[in-house]
Amino acid sequence: MAQINKSSDYFNTVIWTGNDVSPRTITGVNFQPDFTWTKRRDGGDGNTNHNLYNSVVGAGNNSELSSNGTGAEGDSGASEYGYISAFASDGFTLTDGTDGSYEDLYTNQSGGTYTSWNWKAGGTGVSNTQGSITSTVSANTTSGFSIVSWTANGSNGATIGHGLGATPNIIISKRRSAIGDWLVGGSTVNTIGGGNNKLLLLNSTSAIDTNSEVYQTIGSSTFQVGINAYINTSSSTMISYCFAEKKGFSKFGSYTGNGSADGTFVYTGFKPAFIMTKSYSGYTGYWTIHDATRNPSNVSSMSALWANASDAESNAYEFDILSNGFKIRSTSATLNQSGAGYIYMAFAENPLVGTNNIPACAR
Repeated sequence: MAQINKSSDYFNTVIWTGNDVSPRTITGVNFQPDFTWTKRRDGGDGNTNHNLYNSVVGAGNNSELSSNGTGAEGDSGASEYGYISAFASDGFTLTDGTDGSYEDLYTNQSGGTYTSWNWKAGGTGVSNTQGSITSTVSANTTSGFSIVSWTANGSNGATIGHGLGATPNIIISKRRSAIGDWLVGGSTVNTIGGGNNKLLLLNSTSAIDTNSEVYQTIGSSTFQVGINAYINTSSSTMISYCFAEKKGFSKFGSYTGNGSADGTFVYTGFKPAFIMTKSYSGYTGYWTIHDATRNPSNVSSMSALWANASDAESNAYEFDILSNGFKIRSTSATLNQSGAGYIYMAFAENPLVGTNNIPACAR
């Protein structure tokens, strides 16, 4: 198995301040991204949508999906308020929208602050025939990440190839061609839910649920879907983001809140660059996103953004980011209600494998 010694070859956070120039190329990603998730950080002239782009569908003014909504591609307002028009060798290009007053609100308004989270997959994708539905897959088996585009057939038990060669811990799927929830499943979701067919919604605060009409069996080559309208309406175009855990680079799991500022420590096996958490039982709260680029110091009043909300970032949620994991320092129920269960996704800044696996006393 290939080993990751430099996490930023596969995942990176890039931030910028708007300068009202269009087009503008944002660099510093360290690779040509295949999946870029953008969000305006400050309130500016109003809260702004999260916008997600990928290389399989392609960038452009009607290719985005918004994690804080249920709309189809192009419904988030990016064509009016600014969008990613192309992926570049070290980043992506921003282009103004058509709105005469706020044409760069989402991407590059003068003085506005912005963030992007970027993952490397396998380029524009290739045909995958391992499932009963032929998919187009952009996969990176080293980092355990793939982008899967497919057209639903309305058949219960349809299978879709994901190209990872390992069972996905997390699968996030969205109907592209019409409204629909963001459907979060995978082996980690099943494990924390205590059974099969478990489901969370990325665009919602709802707790974990059981739904056999969404994700059925999940294997090392395919995942199986039922007949839920948001995942398998005949002729609907779909996108799925699949993540398989890789030692020293990514970690997907759960923790239990204790309600104390001396909160739970979560071992990841690396220093996290990105952490997304969600309460799945005992409290219905937001999907909270933190990254070490926007606020790298401990105790870190981490600049939280919420995947299911358009709000500006908040500094009310505290973490320690450590060499081998993270420790909750917040008493907020969003992160740490006593007895509540929380799921997390984390990606590394510094892996503790290979040439980076040095003794703790030397760090």
